[in-house]
Amino acid sequence: MIQDIAPHVYHNEFRPQPPEDDSYLLVYQENQILLRQEASGTNLFPRFRDLEEEFRLSPEPVYLFTIDQDRFYLAQLSPDAFLPGFTFQDVRLMRTAQPQHLAFAGVTGHQLFRWYESRRFCGCCGSPMVHSKTERQMYCTACGHYEYPVLSPAVIIGITNGDKMVMSRYEGRSFKNYALIAGYAEIGETIEDTVRREVMEEVGLKVKNIRYYKSQPWSFSGTLLFGFFCDVDGDDTLTVDHSELSMAEWFHRSEIKGQGNSSSLTNEMMMIFAAGKEPR
Repeated sequence: MIQDIAPHVYHNEFRPQPPEDDSYLLVYQENQILLRQEASGTNLFPRFRDLEEEFRLSPEPVYLFTIDQDRFYLAQLSPDAFLPGFTFQDVRLMRTAQPQHLAFAGVTGHQLFRWYESRRFCGCCGSPMVHSKTERQMYCTACGHYEYPVLSPAVIIGITNGDKMVMSRYEGRSFKNYALIAGYAEIGETIEDTVRREVMEEVGLKVKNIRYYKSQPWSFSGTLLFGFFCDVDGDDTLTVDHSELSMAEWFHRSEIKGQGNSSSLTNEMMMIFAAGKEPR
């Protein structure tokens, strides 16, 4: 999956320090990221040494995280800034980009970029928020309100019935591949209750034997995903909520095909079931 970057090591401890020439700049414009695509197929982000000597960043770059010994900073470039060879590309390119540890950095940085952008002003009094120097935090000097990055817990669900599993397609989304039933946790419910509710809402099934498989940070949507397998409990007739899904059907293990890449928890769970290796 996209976060599996070994032997590289991701360090998300907030230990800001001045950038070095080799430190990476992560620059975003809405859902685009600045990078250079090499002939070899690799994708590279600018480093501070790529900036012209007289060029200065304003505001100051924000420390994000470290991978191995490389530090990554969130930066804004002025409209007249020009970095030869670098262009803005859709951040979804990071799903399959290489090297994988830089792709992971690019999408994780984008999640933080979106959070910082949405916290520029205090939600309590409307005053400008400022970056903490000691924590990954935004705070208001006017009223004292502060906020930390927010994660949205969600579930990915493999509903099984012997050698069959429910596969679906989303309604009204650009992603057209097969997927598993999924949904966000609501306030006041356990993550297991989220599984039961989402299955009932989207395909009208009762389930039992809910078993945890694996989790995944999915920064494309700011989500922490929890993967579960479960068995149908009773009638296996599907009642599809077409406001959420364009279709949902039972598929035999032998009919299940992958999504063409190994970046997502959804794809891994599909392949685990197809191989008959799901937790029981």
